[in-house]
Amino acid sequence: MPNTPALPAAICFDLDDTLIDDLAASSVGLRTVMERLGHPDFGSARALWDTQTEISFSAYLRGDLTLDEQRRQRVRALALQAGHSDLADHHCDELYRMYLDGHRSGWQVYSDTFPVLNALSSAGYRLAVLTNGIESLQHAKLQALELTPYFHAVVCADTVGAGKPDPRIFHTTAQRLGVDPGACWHVGDQIQADAVGAVASGMRPVIVDRQAREPVEGVTTLSDLDGLLRMVGLSSSMAATGLL
Repeated sequence: MPNTPALPAAICFDLDDTLIDDLAASSVGLRTVMERLGHPDFGSARALWDTQTEISFSAYLRGDLTLDEQRRQRVRALALQAGHSDLADHHCDELYRMYLDGHRSGWQVYSDTFPVLNALSSAGYRLAVLTNGIESLQHAKLQALELTPYFHAVVCADTVGAGKPDPRIFHTTAQRLGVDPGACWHVGDQIQADAVGAVASGMRPVIVDRQAREPVEGVTTLSDLDGLLRMVGLSSSMAATGLL
């Protein structure tokens, strides 16, 4: 008979594009900045913004850039694509504030987020958020969207001093949950940050791929969070009907 993986004692969740639709929110913010810059092409702007964000934010996590420097670098790349060069720091900062305001107006959870968190909480699972996002911003999202009460811990890269896929942030999360990493599953949307980091730390990775990308062999991949409930033998309707 095939080996059945042991059920977890605790489950960690990435936040952006796993529980919260950050793609939609960031698109609102991006369009706000594009309008100010007179940028006409959302497709090229989106591709550039995503690429530059990966480069600049990774440099921030390594300690090579400050938070403000990586934000300015991203804005300058977008401005240059729109035909504007040599933006002063204060102009970059103003544009990024506009981005954040637009982003904040677009915060929303996925339709499966609350049913899944309700079912897992009712079943007694200890839950955590494990994110590379900025702590102040991530806590603001959790509070605004009424997600905070579900989690025993919220662990962010800027306060731990290490970001995914560094095993240290995974180990810190397990410690705060009071479990061994091997008894914890980590649920996220990124192969490198979430799956590779989870494996390196001793956790079991589960990827939620809402974009229908090419699956990676050996990594459990789900199309939505409901699949996570099936993995632990639950359903979202059980919590709603009081069967847990």
